Amino acid sequence: MMAKAARTECICNMKEDITKEGTYTCPVYKTSVRQGMLSTTGHSTNFVLAVRIPTDKQQDHWIRRGLALLTQLDD
Repeated sequence: MMAKAARTECICNMKEDITKEGTYTCPVYKTSVRQGMLSTTGHSTNFVLAVRIPTDKQQDHWIRRGLALLTQLDD
């Protein structure tokens, strides 16, 4: 019980430190195909998570360029 409370406290503090300003929310995909079946959560099965990357550009700058991170390379 104590370990769970400590973990929750740590996660809450981390959330307070993260701001959306000056970051790009970059999608992370399993493969470069960037497609998959939609799961019950509404996300593609190829989508892993979103990572906030520090930047001095607007979100649109990176979206128009199709910037994404991949977990594996194509053969």
